[in-house]
Amino acid sequence: MHASPSSPRPIQPLSDQLISQIAAGEVVERPSAVVKELLENALDAGATQITVRLEQGGVKRIAITDNGRGIPPEQMPLALARHATSKIASLTELENVATLGFRGEALASIASVAQLTLTSRTADGAHAWEIVGSHAAEVRPSSGAVGTTIDVQDLYFNTPARRKFLKTEQTEFGHCAEVVRRIALSRPDVAFSLTHNGKTVDHWTVNDIDKRSAQILGSEFAGARLPLEENAGPLHLSGFIGLPTASKARADAQYFYVNGRFVRDKLLTHAVRAAYQDVLHGDRYPSYAISLELDPALVDVNVHPSKIEVRFRDSRAVHQFVFHAVQRALARTSATAHGAAPAPTPAPSSVLPWLREQQQASFGSQLGSPFAANGGGFGVAQSTDNYGALFAPSVNAPSSLDAGGDDQASPSIAPAASTQMDADEEYPLGFALAQLHGIFVLAQNRKGLVLIDMHAAHERILYEQLKNALDSDAMQVQPLLIPVTFYADGVEVGTAEENQDVLQSLGFDITALSPTTLAVRAVPALLKNADAQTLARDVLRDVREFGGSRVLIERRNEMLGTLACHTAVRANRILTVPEMNALLRQMEATERADQCNHGRPTWVQLGLSDLDKLFQRGQ
Repeated sequence: MHASPSSPRPIQPLSDQLISQIAAGEVVERPSAVVKELLENALDAGATQITVRLEQGGVKRIAITDNGRGIPPEQMPLALARHATSKIASLTELENVATLGFRGEALASIASVAQLTLTSRTADGAHAWEIVGSHAAEVRPSSGAVGTTIDVQDLYFNTPARRKFLKTEQTEFGHCAEVVRRIALSRPDVAFSLTHNGKTVDHWTVNDIDKRSAQILGSEFAGARLPLEENAGPLHLSGFIGLPTASKARADAQYFYVNGRFVRDKLLTHAVRAAYQDVLHGDRYPSYAISLELDPALVDVNVHPSKIEVRFRDSRAVHQFVFHAVQRALARTSATAHGAAPAPTPAPSSVLPWLREQQQASFGSQLGSPFAANGGGFGVAQSTDNYGALFAPSVNAPSSLDAGGDDQASPSIAPAASTQMDADEEYPLGFALAQLHGIFVLAQNRKGLVLIDMHAAHERILYEQLKNALDSDAMQVQPLLIPVTFYADGVEVGTAEENQDVLQSLGFDITALSPTTLAVRAVPALLKNADAQTLARDVLRDVREFGGSRVLIERRNEMLGTLACHTAVRANRILTVPEMNALLRQMEATERADQCNHGRPTWVQLGLSDLDKLFQRGQ
């Protein structure tokens, strides 16, 4: 019953028990929160071996044993008291927190809503000591090894209303197991063991982060990840990020740590997501395990009692550092994903010399006979004179593969003196053999057979050309001799009229002729052979969805990816051998050409050994 307004209650202090139970509402949301707090205390105590035992999803029992420093018997009552801790003692230390725990309220909160038994022994202690219940209980002798065991039973036994909000046993156990995985991933130098209802579920021995991350995130992640190691002043970023081709439909494999503490921070999540936007559009999520180390004075961890949120002193600098570090790692995707050592991403002007170095290192001396001018030969090494002009595509010269041209026609190729190559020089993707079902290009290189998805590959090439042109303000515009008019609804007409600046920046001239008619007078030169009406509808939809001028900043790349996808060479288009080879050369000169804008691979290498296995040669 609420107090009557006519007879208000007097202001009075709350009891310590009620204060602890109120605090427990923030700290002890569910059994997994108990596991988290106790594991953090164990690590702060210097433990190198931790055992977690759960019963009924942690509701019936949570027992965590560590081999840390232990707690002297005279301090054990204080360990269960509210706002008592050994980790900070001043405001200066609070602003420079170097431990996982520091608030001094976890054990008191847990003891207020569960039956808690604390058993501990220090290295110089003759035996262990035990305290049951609150901080006012008696400390008595017990048995046990050096370290601490905290046994929590019957969670929420005295607050049944809270217990009703818990989910099923399996759901609660899943949350507890996830907490153990998060913490185990951050500390590969500590051994962890997890049991549930008497059955061992997980066990991780002391290892390095390479093997620990493979154990926790799985072999699929281990086989499709890139190392991350960057430094900038007081910031150090390390760990692994997943290849875009191994993305997931859910964001359930994303682990970010700040000074060893697992966090969910919108700033950091956005920085990683932004770095992936070039290679992972749509509703797919990357997997990663990333650790950010910085001066504790530069980050505030005292934001929420759960300690899962942080606040940076210079959030913009941190965001940019993480964004560029992940972006640089992804730029090395092609080399790493196919077995080569990571190499720095070259500047555009140095792409071809860099490619030559990689080719010489990867393929060694040349084999095969030069490619005949009539296309009759398919050696690994072929003359490049017939399509040398297409080695380094320029935004000023639209691709010969723009969709919508004559399907059967060979490209107009004029040898350029500046791009003449030795006739016996090889290229990583080799040379085209044939086209399969109008979808795939088959090519031969020294390693064996290369399969290329021509639409996905051309999509990436167009996307990078569009992006580079926009970045350099060199978007070439192709005026249409006869404007393309089409029926448009009021929303499309309004979008075109309100966003003329944005459309012009993207290379489009779309104007309203009437309340129901739009005219396309110009399109980007790179897309000149695409269907103008379809392009116009696509760009108007994206501008409307992404919010006018914001498209150039926040969603520009996603929109360019959509345009590239709709404009790339379509399936069932028949390509000549020179056209296929031109595509291969463009891929080699294009950054991240091993995957399309949606994270799918654009080519796959089948080595000679792989082909031998298919036909059981040598067995």
